[in-house]
Amino acid sequence: MVKKCLLILSLIVMCATFTLPAMAQDTIKIAYIDPLSGAFANVGDMGYRHFQYMTELINAKGGVLGGKKLQVVAFDNKTNPAESLIQFRNALDQGINIITQGNGSSVAGALIEAVNKHNERNPDNLVIYLNYAAVTPAFTEELCSFWHFRFDAHVDMKIAAITDYIAQQPDVKKVYCINMDYVFGHSVSKASQEMLKAKRPDIEIVGDTFHAMGQVKDFSPYIAMIRASGADTVITGNWGNDMSMLVRASRDAGLKVQYYTFYGGGLGAPAAIGDAGVGILNQVTEWHSGLSVEEKQPEDEKFYLGYHEKYSNNGENSYYYGRIRTTMEMLAKAIDKAGSADAKAIAHALAGMTHETYYGTVTMRAEDHQLIQPLYISVFTPVGTEGVKYGVDNTGIGWKTKAKIEAQGSAMPTSCQMVRPSK
Repeated sequence: MVKKCLLILSLIVMCATFTLPAMAQDTIKIAYIDPLSGAFANVGDMGYRHFQYMTELINAKGGVLGGKKLQVVAFDNKTNPAESLIQFRNALDQGINIITQGNGSSVAGALIEAVNKHNERNPDNLVIYLNYAAVTPAFTEELCSFWHFRFDAHVDMKIAAITDYIAQQPDVKKVYCINMDYVFGHSVSKASQEMLKAKRPDIEIVGDTFHAMGQVKDFSPYIAMIRASGADTVITGNWGNDMSMLVRASRDAGLKVQYYTFYGGGLGAPAAIGDAGVGILNQVTEWHSGLSVEEKQPEDEKFYLGYHEKYSNNGENSYYYGRIRTTMEMLAKAIDKAGSADAKAIAHALAGMTHETYYGTVTMRAEDHQLIQPLYISVFTPVGTEGVKYGVDNTGIGWKTKAKIEAQGSAMPTSCQMVRPSK
């Protein structure tokens, strides 16, 4: 009887051994390494919701590789490079070989280096990194890596769009730059000043201020500096609470300047500035909430409303990251093209891939793994204005396009010298 029980137990263990990996293989996991606590937790949470929404839509259509499902697993990095490396290791320990991150170029730089080192040491356990928002230019130039793909336009691409537009505005005379004091913020400042000097040498740069990232609790002293400078225009790469508190302080002080931002439409900023931002809060993005109406894209409108129904907290936390949709659609396409979830196979499939979006063809440039896509400059505009059907973050105010830059018009040369492994 004892021998019979032991035999049955052995069979159960053997079945579990063979069944559990088979079940695990039916799910392809993506590690989302971004802040879920700390000063930028709200931004990380919003991004996680976007990725969840996209995996649900892809899985509902049959997933990838004939029925395998995608799953996004969240790892809290607290916007800290050292913590990000711990979470990267935790993802590896769970057998995850696809990672994504976006908030903080300091984090992105650490992850690129970590992925490169890991892949050099572990050729049989390779990892690919999908960057959806960290935009320091070096990541697709001198620091470019075969394992890194950027789905957001980088700083120079965005500033080129902003300064091209500003150069055509004769009322712009004095520009103030204010940015977070780390590599990304310095990139924004440097590119802004260099490009304005080349395109409109008559414009005076009247301020160039940096502040600690995620540490400022009161931006009113900075607003006083902007006012005292006589600036009529502000360029900022601030994001998260550092964006929303800046514009809130501007509203409270009654400062009337044009803001040209990367993240003016990000979580909290529209609600913070409200009516005071109408006509003066501008953003450069690959997508905004008014596009489906402006360009008559009902399927995109359906997608936008679907997210709000499930994830937007009664109108707050509006859908924002159009590029997360592109990231996930191209990832699914690459997995199917490769016929595998192997990181190297996916990377080869992504390099040079073109993809049709509702607003034009995008290309993952093979030379540097930088996505080339259309960009829009839009301005905060009340709902009911022609083309503005949806407000964001319960404000009754949405976005209206001021300028569109076609994909090839947004592209910039690269200095990348990429080392590519064989297929």
